[in-house]
Amino acid sequence: MRKTSRTAGAVLAVAALVGSLAACGGDSLEKSEGDQKGAGSGKKGSLTIGAASFTEAKVLAELYAQALADVGYKTSITTVKNRELYEPSLEKGEIDIVPEYAATIAEFLNAKVNGPKAPEEKPVASSDVNATVAALTRLAEPRGLKVLPPGEAVDQNTFAVSKEFAEKNDLKTLSDLGRSKLKVKIAAGDECEVRPFCAPGLKATYGIDVTGVDPKGVGTPQSKQALRDGTVQLALTTTTDAVLDGLVLLEDDKKLQNADNVLPVVNAKDAGSPEIAEALGKLTKVLTTADLAELNRKVDAERAKPKDAAREYLESKGLLNS
Repeated sequence: MRKTSRTAGAVLAVAALVGSLAACGGDSLEKSEGDQKGAGSGKKGSLTIGAASFTEAKVLAELYAQALADVGYKTSITTVKNRELYEPSLEKGEIDIVPEYAATIAEFLNAKVNGPKAPEEKPVASSDVNATVAALTRLAEPRGLKVLPPGEAVDQNTFAVSKEFAEKNDLKTLSDLGRSKLKVKIAAGDECEVRPFCAPGLKATYGIDVTGVDPKGVGTPQSKQALRDGTVQLALTTTTDAVLDGLVLLEDDKKLQNADNVLPVVNAKDAGSPEIAEALGKLTKVLTTADLAELNRKVDAERAKPKDAAREYLESKGLLNS
């Protein structure tokens, strides 16, 4: 599950929720390969961290679990297929903590509370991270959830071009591309044709002449190869994509994309203590977008285990005492 499935999925979240939960039963929560159960002294109690089933979510869950184990909690990680399953588990206290993305979880809860059309008709997320987190907090608190402060790290939609194409046309920003009046075809998911963050937004916000969408997916090897081959001129990926050989990202200088800064969301009753907020806050303050991209690269390209990559990172930042 990558960025578009998070963003576009928020609009469809409530419609999918009933069916997902019906299929969920008691077997939806599975221990991940990087289970931290038994880690930590357990003097401060036990915590379950939820992870969605993609690399970055697993790495973030490991970072959370190890940081909390280091200060005395017994931690375990549970992998859940998608947000439609793990968010209700977070509300129920079956999961205590989940690493989240501010804008996406805000619109997910907006859809859940105000109906599936709310994210399109009355969105609460924007490119302003403070306003987005404030809206998220208002939606989360009545559901027994506590939103901890966001950090600098952000995983949001971004657009890549080939280095050759960028150099030839002097492109550094999406505004540069709009001013160039070049015709571009985009490699992305097929929903790009209608989603406001993609083709319609590029046209309206930047004046980019989008001639079509090649449905090769988001950040896939196929979409990147299409850029290198010149069959498309633009490809949708994410800011924490670490595999960009021969490609460059264009700056979203007019802030088309919503603020999907990484932040912890916790069950207020079971994990709302100042000690937990402090431990996670130390990590949040140092974690950057580049750090996340490098962690993703280590796992996806070098085949490091999320558990090992997370520990190495925490040690390098002086965040582990034991």
